[in-house]
Amino acid sequence: MTVVIGQRARVTRFSRVLVLGTLLLGALALLGVLGLTVGTPRLSLPELWQIVAQGGGERVARITVLQLRLPRACLGALSGVLLALSGTLLQGALRNPLAGPELLGVSAGASAVMAAIIVGGLAVPFALHPWLALAGGLAGGGVVLLASLRTRDTVRLILVGAATTALLDALVIAIISLGSQNSVALLFLFLLGSLANRTWQQVQLVLPWALVCAPLALLCARPLNLLQLGDELAEGLGLRVLPTRLAMTVVAAAMVAAVVAVCGPIGWIALLAPHLVRQLLGTSDARAVLPLAALAGAALLLAADLAGRALFAPVELPVGIWTTLVGGPLLLVLLRRQLRTLR
Repeated sequence: MTVVIGQRARVTRFSRVLVLGTLLLGALALLGVLGLTVGTPRLSLPELWQIVAQGGGERVARITVLQLRLPRACLGALSGVLLALSGTLLQGALRNPLAGPELLGVSAGASAVMAAIIVGGLAVPFALHPWLALAGGLAGGGVVLLASLRTRDTVRLILVGAATTALLDALVIAIISLGSQNSVALLFLFLLGSLANRTWQQVQLVLPWALVCAPLALLCARPLNLLQLGDELAEGLGLRVLPTRLAMTVVAAAMVAAVVAVCGPIGWIALLAPHLVRQLLGTSDARAVLPLAALAGAALLLAADLAGRALFAPVELPVGIWTTLVGGPLLLVLLRRQLRTLR
């Protein structure tokens, strides 16, 4: 009887994974098509097909789709995947549902480095931007992790993360005060987090990081499941907890750094996507959560970007504003739940 119940539970879980995965893939396809047709010029589906599949269409429409909208959609999907995977890794590695790059100083550290490069007009090769952002992200996140690594106190993690982020934000303001008017305007747009005016050059910069880091993140499914059992039990099952946790943190920071270097600090996707998937699946099994969170992150970021482009057209709002409007209230809800569990 117990075996039958276990088999039914596995079948039900697999069915949920299959259904949710299909829905997310469908949402991605729909958002991708909408992203290619919405805007000026607005295109019909036959016109889009003629441009993408046949290389035809009017010259302006063809350039708009192939050189602006298509790389923007690809970059948004890649960035959403990387952010969602980074959030899943951090939450699992630290065993804290509120762990995320925007709360651990990772995004702020990477942003501070990019601010120095932009305002200072430093002659840094474009390919090195993610590496420098990674150094900043690791420096910012390292402070928080050193203070909170051996505790599961959510409030302490939030307080240390908020203090570190505030310090790094103050550093960015100091850098802004040293810049010229043009560089400050450019930095302001960058710090809001945006996919606007991104081309295939930015996609080519992020793609190698995604091809390396995303598979590494997916391979962390088993260690993440073991860490859910507690450090002592995970050690007893052969997992080297501290090195594994540090390795996951570095991989997560690398994914965030690649996104920040190109798109700016797009917040809350890393926090929202894993929680959304866990709630819909009813499980914390990392084997299912990791790939579906990646799809959810891509869909959420494309949806936020589409909203920023379409709702107040012809004025375009940066995607980072929309993700913050959704992620901020979510953080309050999650923090309230955590405080209830601590009582």
